[in-house]
Amino acid sequence: MTAFVRMEMDLHLESSLWIGNKRYLAVLTGWHFKWTEIDKNRDKTTVSVPVAEVVGVEEGRVEILPQKSVEDTDKDFTVFYVKRSSSGSTYGLLWRLGRTQFSCPSRALRDQWTKHLRTALKTHCPLRPHRLLVFINPYGGKKKGRQIYHSLVAPLFELAGISSHVIVTEQANQARDHLLKKDLTGFDGVVCVGGDGMFSEILHGVIGRTQQEAGLCENDPTVTLQPCPLHIGIIPAGSTDCVCYATVGVINPVTSALHIIIGDSQPLDVCSVHHASALVRYSVSLIGYGFYGDVLAESEKHRWMGPLRYDYSGTMVYLSNRSYTGTVQYLPADPLVSSPRDKTRCLSGCSVCSRSTERLFASCSDLGSLYSSYSGQFITDSEGEWVTVEGRFKCVSLTCMSSSCARSPLGLSPSAHLADGTGDLILVWDTHPLGFLKFLYRHTSTQDQFDLPFVEVHRVKAVRFCLPGGRDEGHEESGGLSDEMGGEERRCGENGGRNGSQQKSVGRLTTNEEKTVTTFMCLCCKKAPTASVWNCDGEILPVTDILCKVHGRLVHLYARGIEDGAAIRNYSQERDQCDRTCILQK
Repeated sequence: MTAFVRMEMDLHLESSLWIGNKRYLAVLTGWHFKWTEIDKNRDKTTVSVPVAEVVGVEEGRVEILPQKSVEDTDKDFTVFYVKRSSSGSTYGLLWRLGRTQFSCPSRALRDQWTKHLRTALKTHCPLRPHRLLVFINPYGGKKKGRQIYHSLVAPLFELAGISSHVIVTEQANQARDHLLKKDLTGFDGVVCVGGDGMFSEILHGVIGRTQQEAGLCENDPTVTLQPCPLHIGIIPAGSTDCVCYATVGVINPVTSALHIIIGDSQPLDVCSVHHASALVRYSVSLIGYGFYGDVLAESEKHRWMGPLRYDYSGTMVYLSNRSYTGTVQYLPADPLVSSPRDKTRCLSGCSVCSRSTERLFASCSDLGSLYSSYSGQFITDSEGEWVTVEGRFKCVSLTCMSSSCARSPLGLSPSAHLADGTGDLILVWDTHPLGFLKFLYRHTSTQDQFDLPFVEVHRVKAVRFCLPGGRDEGHEESGGLSDEMGGEERRCGENGGRNGSQQKSVGRLTTNEEKTVTTFMCLCCKKAPTASVWNCDGEILPVTDILCKVHGRLVHLYARGIEDGAAIRNYSQERDQCDRTCILQK
């Protein structure tokens, strides 16, 4: 404690400075840098910036964006910091680069200010990255990945003293393969400039590399995977940026770059998808069967349409009015911790995620036997029994986050959490087309999409899906992760132990009206398919029977969750009130 107090005293600096033609009293403590007008008797302007949100300090009069300019003066210095503004939506704040130029009475005082500010950054911001590995997808979205990085992001990294090694990808899975095989010594994090597809590559590479170095088998669903030490940053530049939107709240390259610079850290749950004894893929947003799988499969036939293919395919699939039979088994999470219907939102500093941290790895040895009998029965877990439901579904979806986006501001599951070790299972039973249309429409509004008689939602830790009679429909046109590894041996020994237990089976009660729901086909369809496909974060899975397991806090993003604008304003007011109280007490 003595050292901390001495450090605070050493970093304290206070003097009179000029901003333009106005004189200010500038004060630097260990944690804040603030300046207040001196010559005004009333309504004095005060600006307070946390040291943790100072981006950089430069001698002279310096401008960074839209292009760098430097006016070298002996008595001036420029401070760059995070400045927030409304994004126009209920949640999520835009970050931009704030800049203030200060003039000192002497060069010696200027040098003292820059030295103290830089020392404060090193002392109170130890988690800031110093060296980053950057992957740019030049083909994603509107093909502006390079332009976005070099014009908006690279100047900010340079200002913050971050060195970066940039790789422009030329083929699919290049980033993943690089992360799996190349030397990553010295890098603090990995940044992807692209959309959700590019992020998925980075995700698989980072997780795979970590498990390789830990000697763990990714194929074994009983294994507790090792959390990844490398942080992942996302600079949105794709056609879909769902992960960025759900973890930051806005799609803005400068906002994301500033989160990376100040070293924000947001843990993220990851769902592993297995078939038989092999890992198929990892997912952080949507694993969807039925409607969402059909839309993706249909859209692949119309890639020439660009982004419009999703609207067209969604309309065609809806008009087809398809539903599919299947068996869903899920392991419920503790309902006392949280619920998908509790109307809470996972925002920055989420209390649900914080409370869940100590529970995530408490009973890892018990979880192993839960998945050891993949195709047989499951034993009872401490938080509940496996539940089985059978019937005909419009869609079956599992998401580890809200999966919000610009078109669906609240997402597939508005109360889903980023880092509580659970996912939300959404079951939409076969229903009349108008009822399903109501369900889809509510995703674009603030109405509760789960408040419908044919919709169920459950907070779960694991899910298994299989077709009736145990048959599995393979899809040769899509390769799984195991097929993409270039012949690398990924198969591990199977756990042959089987522990019998009593399954809890929940039957679906159907009325005569539900049984007589007819399926009508659009003109371009000749026969209704017997099975759908899985949409896993925008990729079609090659198998139908799958086992999904949620791994709590497996990766960390350079983010802090979605900021609540009202909460930030209240916090700022409380902080200013606290500062005034401290001054009066002195």
